[in-house]
Amino acid sequence: MSDAKKLFIKTYGCQMNVYDSERMAEAMGADGYTLTDVVEDADMVLLNTCHIREKASEKLFSDLGRLRPLKDARPDLKIGVAGCVAQAEGAEIQRRMPLVDIVVGPQAYHRLPALARATGPQVDTEFPAEDKFDHLPERRALRGPTAFLTVQEGCDKFCAFCVVPYTRGSEVSRPVDRILRETRDLVSRGVREVTLLGQNVNGYHGAGEGGAWTLGRLIRSLAQVEGLERVRYMTSHPNDMDDDLIAAHGDVPQLMPYLHLPVQSGSDRILKAMNRKHTRDDYFRVIDRIRAVRPDTLFSSDFIVGFPGETDADFADTLDLVRRVGYGQSYSFKYSARPGTPAAEKPPVEAAVADRRLQELQALILDQQRAGQEAMVGREVTVLYEKAGRQPGQMVGKSDHLHAVHVDDATGQVGELARVRVVASAANSLSAVRIS
Repeated sequence: MSDAKKLFIKTYGCQMNVYDSERMAEAMGADGYTLTDVVEDADMVLLNTCHIREKASEKLFSDLGRLRPLKDARPDLKIGVAGCVAQAEGAEIQRRMPLVDIVVGPQAYHRLPALARATGPQVDTEFPAEDKFDHLPERRALRGPTAFLTVQEGCDKFCAFCVVPYTRGSEVSRPVDRILRETRDLVSRGVREVTLLGQNVNGYHGAGEGGAWTLGRLIRSLAQVEGLERVRYMTSHPNDMDDDLIAAHGDVPQLMPYLHLPVQSGSDRILKAMNRKHTRDDYFRVIDRIRAVRPDTLFSSDFIVGFPGETDADFADTLDLVRRVGYGQSYSFKYSARPGTPAAEKPPVEAAVADRRLQELQALILDQQRAGQEAMVGREVTVLYEKAGRQPGQMVGKSDHLHAVHVDDATGQVGELARVRVVASAANSLSAVRIS
């Protein structure tokens, strides 16, 4: 019987947190822990939090409350809170939930094994000078032929609603050689698609040959890695879509025709209040330039409704922007104040009004998504198989445009790129048959 201790991780929020959870699991794995999906079996429970979505703190405290009986029954059970809520509210977590043994911020999780070995409550929410990636073990937790790869962290934009600059710190980019080395290692172990991650990923400025590289130059170099078939990136800011990156969308076959480009609002007045530093026309110009080099690009975005001061006219501008761009999908949320941000000091829009606007926006976005998927029926697309489907003889993967596709293919293999014909559209996926 193995003496390995068991680790249970719950991940909240974004793709960056998925990546961080994988790296924390690897760090703890090097210290003798194995992952478990059963929280009752765990020797350590780690909640990796996100502060961007609504009621993040309440969800955390609710989950911690559910862990209290486990901690009471097994006082030696380690409970840790990581991520952005830990960074922002570490003292409050300790005050309200003394059952928490470890509080660790997103820039210090390479220290997690040492914190777990220590006795007594441990808190590390510093922004250490050393690069945490230098202290993490090699990648092990691969989830098939796709992988996330953090290339940039932090943000210098200071949008009025956002806590990222306070919880993740200022913009830092990983050196080019380390990204290339990690990518080659991933590809050698079967990864065929990487998604480059960053809070402001297209603000990438990592050190490389000849000085700081742009994201476009990095992508062009990654495209030379033999065996890497696909590259994606997120999340981007419209102001950092420079000429080289836009050109890469037309020049680099491995760069997929899908771009998540958050705009947040279609109203210039609200964009200014949000401190976004771009206008709706600036956004339209970026969209047009990308479509000029890659006409089939599918866009997604983020929207906030009910931002303080938003009027019916402002919201109408948002609906107009959505209709003009035409999105394959998007994420939309009702504004919720984040303590410490400038917008939190302003009176919110009436809740009922914000709810109505959100429902109207989401209905429009859903109509666009359904129309886009219906337009795919009858077309041939390429799918990267990620896993076997639930039905016999079925494979599941993603198209170039990030559609989930269920393919009738009794001989398909995970990691294979297959040419298929779309035969039907469902709520959030496509059905297809293999043709080559």
